Amino acid sequence: MLSIDSGHLRSSDDAALYNIGVVSRMTGVPVATLRVWERRYDFPSSDRTRGGHRIYSEREVERLRWVKARIDEGMQTGQAIRALQHLEDRGEASPPPTPLAPARSGDTAPTPAGAAIEVLQARFAQALLDHDLAGADRILAEVLAIYPLEALILDLIRPSLVTIGQGWIDGEVSVATEHLASHFVRQRLLAWLDSGPSPRPVPPTVLACAPDDWHEVSLLMLGVLLRRQGWPVSYLGPAVPLPDLASFVRAARPAAVVLVAMLPESARALQAWPEHLPELAERGRPPVCFAGRGFTAEPALLESMPGHYLGSSLESGVARLLEILGESTGRRSD
Repeated sequence: MLSIDSGHLRSSDDAALYNIGVVSRMTGVPVATLRVWERRYDFPSSDRTRGGHRIYSEREVERLRWVKARIDEGMQTGQAIRALQHLEDRGEASPPPTPLAPARSGDTAPTPAGAAIEVLQARFAQALLDHDLAGADRILAEVLAIYPLEALILDLIRPSLVTIGQGWIDGEVSVATEHLASHFVRQRLLAWLDSGPSPRPVPPTVLACAPDDWHEVSLLMLGVLLRRQGWPVSYLGPAVPLPDLASFVRAARPAAVVLVAMLPESARALQAWPEHLPELAERGRPPVCFAGRGFTAEPALLESMPGHYLGSSLESGVARLLEILGESTGRRSD
C-alpha cells in the first residue's frame, strides 16, 4: 500500500472513506476529470456504495495527489499515471515535487544531488545523439517521476545541449543531429510553457530573441522557469525585429521585457531598442532586461547596453528577473 506523506510513498489505510466530491476538493482534480480518468486509464481505483456512488480510500487520494503534482510539472496525464504505476511495481519511493524556492538575490533553483541525475543526463544526451527520440522521452518521464521540472531543465536538458553543442563545435556532431536535438527540446519546452500553474493577475512578461538571432532554447528555458513561478509570459520567440517588438510592447503593456542575444552581432543590434521604445527608455517602466552569450562574449557591450542585465547564468537570470518583476508589479515572487 502506497501513499505520499512528508515526501515519501508509505503505507496507508485502504478503507474507502471519501465520495468523489470530497476527493475533488482534496486533490484539486475536477469531478468530471476524475470520471474521465477512471474510464480511460482505470485510475484512480474506487469502490461503490450500495447506491452505486464512487468512494475512495486515503491511499487513492494520495496517489491522485502524486499524479496531479506530476501533471502540474508538465507531464501528460497518461505518462504521470504510468510513472506512478512503474514506481509501485518496483516498490520504490518517490519524493514529491519541490517547487523552485522564491528567488532573491543569490538564490538558485534546487539541484538534485548525487550521481543519479548525472547518469540520466548522460543517457539523455546519448539518446539524442543516437536519434532515439522515444528513448529520450522515456528518460524525461523517468526524471519527472523523481525530480521537479526545474531540476530536469537545469541539470539534465541544459548540460545535454551543452555537450551536443560542443560536439558540433569540435566537428564530432553533425548539424542535422544538433538541430534534431534542439528541436526535440524546443517542443518539450513549449509544451511546459503552456502547462504551468495558473498565472498571477498581472501583465505578462514579454520574452524575445534579438533580431536575426534564432537561438531560442535559453529563452524558452527562462520562460518555463518563470511560468513555474506563476508569472504570465508572452513568448515572441526567435529573431524579433525591433519595430515589431515595439508595436507589441505598446499594445501588451507588459510587466517587463526580456531580450536575449546569443551572438555578439545580435547583442549589438539590441542596443538600438531605445530608438524604437523611447518612452520605456525615458521612464524606465516597464523594465527592459537583457541577457545571453552575446553579451558575455563581448563584455564591453554590457557597458553600453541600456536596461537591466540579468547575469551570465540561467539561475541568476531567473532570480534577478523575479526581483525586478516584484518591484515592477508590487508582488513578491512567492
